[in-house]
Amino acid sequence: MALYSVGRVFADLSQVGRSITRTLATGRTLLSSQQQQQQQQQSGGDKYVEIVETRGVRRIQLTHQKTRNSLSLEMMSAILRSLVTDSENSKLRSILITAAPGNIFSAGHNLKELRSSDGEDHHRSVFEMCAQLMKAIDKSPVPVIAAVDGLAAAAGCQLVAACDIVVCTERSSFSTPGANFGIFCSTPGIPLIRNVPRKVAAHMLFTGLPISAQEAYLAGLVSKVVPTDMLEEEVKKITDAINEKSRSVVRLGKRFIREQVEVDADTAYSLGTEIMVNNLKLKDAQEGIKSFSEKRRPSWTHGYEKDS
Repeated sequence: MALYSVGRVFADLSQVGRSITRTLATGRTLLSSQQQQQQQQQSGGDKYVEIVETRGVRRIQLTHQKTRNSLSLEMMSAILRSLVTDSENSKLRSILITAAPGNIFSAGHNLKELRSSDGEDHHRSVFEMCAQLMKAIDKSPVPVIAAVDGLAAAAGCQLVAACDIVVCTERSSFSTPGANFGIFCSTPGIPLIRNVPRKVAAHMLFTGLPISAQEAYLAGLVSKVVPTDMLEEEVKKITDAINEKSRSVVRLGKRFIREQVEVDADTAYSLGTEIMVNNLKLKDAQEGIKSFSEKRRPSWTHGYEKDS
């Protein structure tokens, strides 16, 4: 595998942002209130997500409770649009995916869209949209965090597994029960088996039995388990910590995490060495070292300029 320079990494990420924007046919980083109203009208008056962006954190809240936040085409499209970001926007530091208060994060695909009468083309469009959503999370230039309070099943569990960081409440549970309904959770299994040991994934996929929040934590599906009343506090702690970092360095790190897990250890070390050498050329890297030596808070540029 060819080594990536910092310049190429940034160029690739910028291209990802542009391609997602083109795919979604929108030039806006965040849907305006008017756009959200238009989207709601186009979906028969239903509201699938609510988006709020404050202090560098974009909160995407799933709000279609009457379908238990099922990942219908409309819901997935709404989430995907909400993920679009200008890759050069230093103000956006993280994206949070959560659900309106209740006991459901997402129950997975809407089974009404998977009936034989809908046809193969429609079925393919559902799974292709889902794949596009998961890949957009993976390629987002900022960390994507899932905050789960309740059930995350099938494609809902897939959505959780695709995120960079997952914090959940003690009452949360995770399952891939598709086989119970005659539809093996093949695509939900893709990020699942990349997060947890194969034996755990196989148990979830073949039995359909849910695992608890603590079991999900021990298996590596979630980052942290907290009491229900501590979820928002923990999310704030995570997003505040990300906000304190250089966005350019975090963006570089997210890309490296994804790249290095796909190669053998020798290639990963070569890639990591190249990335770190070039990382040190950035102004923010030298500012970080200097501020540490001077025992002061760093003053980040969040840009990609090299130190002279």
